[in-house]
Amino acid sequence: MKALHPKQIKLLEILKNNISDPLTMEELADRLDVCGKSVVFHHIKQLEKKGYLKRNPANPRDYIILKDPERNVIYLKMYGMAKCGPAGTILDGTPTRIVPVDPSMVYFPACKGFMVEAKGDSMEHLISPKDWLIVEINHSPKNKDVVVCVNNGEVMVKRFSKDGDSVILQSENPFYTPIVADPQTFHVEGIVRSIIKRNVSC
Repeated sequence: MKALHPKQIKLLEILKNNISDPLTMEELADRLDVCGKSVVFHHIKQLEKKGYLKRNPANPRDYIILKDPERNVIYLKMYGMAKCGPAGTILDGTPTRIVPVDPSMVYFPACKGFMVEAKGDSMEHLISPKDWLIVEINHSPKNKDVVVCVNNGEVMVKRFSKDGDSVILQSENPFYTPIVADPQTFHVEGIVRSIIKRNVSC
């Protein structure tokens, strides 16, 4: 990645420290000690161009830090599985935390990644409660992919398969029966790419 201007290093640190409660352009200018919003905007565009930052075009205060120049980590937003956001997707909700992740654990562009914390035992023994899942935003899973999805307003992690025109959501735990997805409400948030085990029994 290209070298950063000292102001860009400082700006990236400010953005990182306030990622859960983003600052306005005016507040960023004040923290950065520059004369106006246009200077801040210039440095933000340079951070994007150099691959350190990715912003949501529809909401400039919604951003992902793709690379930390001082630490070899990327940052992924973690979302809760309890409910969907205003538009029926968890990605429209408020992240529960921002998690620093080793880049070697993410096999796709970081701007397409998010995380969820698993709940329930329907995916035992593959996924246990409180495991952290690294998910790629991808709405076109293949058969047998493990997906984070929404069905009838409920967020769940299941193994995806198609039977003709029907989508079947399978659990790994044999005590749970397969679910036929509701074609009107079902959608896939993303495909699980990595599992971080957080409760390993000896």
